[in-house]
Amino acid sequence: MLLTPPMTMMDFFRKSEGVWFTQRTVHNFDTAAADESGESNVMIDVLSINDPRVLEVCQQQNVDPALVSGGCSFMWQDNLDDATPNQNYAAILIDVPNPNNPKMGKFLRNRGYVEGIPVIGIYNFADDGVLTIETEYETNQGQERCWFINDHFRVRVMTVQMSNGVKQMAYCSERRCISQSVLEEMLEHNRLRVYGAAAVSC
Repeated sequence: MLLTPPMTMMDFFRKSEGVWFTQRTVHNFDTAAADESGESNVMIDVLSINDPRVLEVCQQQNVDPALVSGGCSFMWQDNLDDATPNQNYAAILIDVPNPNNPKMGKFLRNRGYVEGIPVIGIYNFADDGVLTIETEYETNQGQERCWFINDHFRVRVMTVQMSNGVKQMAYCSERRCISQSVLEEMLEHNRLRVYGAAAVSC
């Protein structure tokens, strides 16, 4: 099955909705920094334009909600077995698309990935579906690229740069956690394909 990559931020959010298992490798150029490599889960929910969290972020950053197309919530968790996710590892991301080109725009974020402060970033989708995000912080600049290999596997590559050079690089491979019902649908689909191929060969 050929992948149809998302080419707008809201399509990207919708394709990303669900629970993902993340394996990350982090290289810190600051030798005193702790190793952040490891495994975790990311939970992503799509938010409508009228969601109170979307309106709150717009109000905080003085952006007209009429310019917004929607948003999503991100939450990171070391292990899904933990009873309560840590709210310190959560963020709301709001899409403000370019009215002349929906493949690019800016986003509002109530908590930055590099620094835990509200930020505004810019994004664009390349013709092959690779999403590039640039975010300016008070003392750092972050760049992230993300793309889907298929509907259930995606890759993220991130760099954090300071004025004196690159501070950190990270690579994440993310696999969607498939629910039991979706898994059963996929198995049934494959069974029908096998039976159909067998019938044709007879």
